[in-house]
Amino acid sequence: MIRVITVGGEYGSGRAEIGQAVAGQLGWKLLDNCLIEDIARAAHLDPALCKHFDESTDPWFHRLRKALWYGGFEGVATTTETEPDADSIAGIAHRVIREAARQGHCVIIGRGSQCVLQGEKEAFHVFVYAPRHERIARVQQREGPQADAEDITDAWDRRRSAYIRRQFGQDWTNRRLYDLMLCSSMGEAAAAAAVLAATEHLRG
Repeated sequence: MIRVITVGGEYGSGRAEIGQAVAGQLGWKLLDNCLIEDIARAAHLDPALCKHFDESTDPWFHRLRKALWYGGFEGVATTTETEPDADSIAGIAHRVIREAARQGHCVIIGRGSQCVLQGEKEAFHVFVYAPRHERIARVQQREGPQADAEDITDAWDRRRSAYIRRQFGQDWTNRRLYDLMLCSSMGEAAAAAAVLAATEHLRG
């Protein structure tokens, strides 16, 4: 039975919106952005410091507050004796992802969760991609006309690729990491429907 869906993908592909739609349709919890304050508080770290390292290695650490849904997760509520770095923060976040998966009924928006949970039979992994010009247009709309959307898109793709390679020794786009790969050119609603259709008989 599938109890966790991870949604990864290229920058600007609309993966977050698709994941949000899937979570909404299922009534599952969504592990998305705006969570860094709570995770940093649980780990006794400065939120600005967490955000700095998070952004330098592929920002998903702030997406994981929901692992504390039921009164706290002791695995993250620790203070390191040495100054935290990207690897130590990533290690904390990996434990939080595992705890969220243990609780189940959640959609996790990317950043290594497909690798952290690769051996979990109750996890279903999705990768979202899109033509380059569509991704750049989406980033331009989000960042504003003055932003260099092409550079931003390429830089984030490189960060995500480097993060997966460093933390897991995997190629970020390796199709064997995923149960479903889909192009968001069909539209976010249609992509979300495809994910739901693909998992329907597995969710029990």
